[in-house]
Amino acid sequence: MQLNWNNVDDIAIELYEGDPDYNPLQIRFTDLIERILSLPGFIGERDKCNEKVLEAIQMIWLEEFNDS
Repeated sequence: MQLNWNNVDDIAIELYEGDPDYNPLQIRFTDLIERILSLPGFIGERDKCNEKVLEAIQMIWLEEFNDS
């Protein structure tokens, strides 16, 4: 599946599944961008991202983390 910045739910789930023990509140946005860009199937461009998108991804990732 191809992912881009509009797929915040899918990105968050991929991040969680890639490292289920990692607390997403501990990541800096610069590192979060790098993790997202390195996801298999991610086709989004770095310059198309903004803080609002990163916050949304982080909060969904946090929900997955807390639900486990």
